[in-house]
Amino acid sequence: MQEFRFEKSSYSTVANECVEVARNVTGVVAVRDSKTPGTAPTLRISPTSWTTFTDYLR
Repeated sequence: MQEFRFEKSSYSTVANECVEVARNVTGVVAVRDSKTPGTAPTLRISPTSWTTFTDYLR
C-alpha cells in the first residue's frame, strides 16, 4: 500500500491545533490530528465523503 503524505492546513496554529489531510492515495482521503501525528488514529474516508464534508463547511 502506498504511504500517506499528510499536509497541514494553512489555518493551523503555532500550537499545531489542526488536522492533517492526505489525498495522495487513490480512492481514500486520510485525516489525522496534527498534535499527535505518530500516535493518533487515522480516519480514512472516501473522496466523495470528503468533498461533501468540505462543501458543507464552506
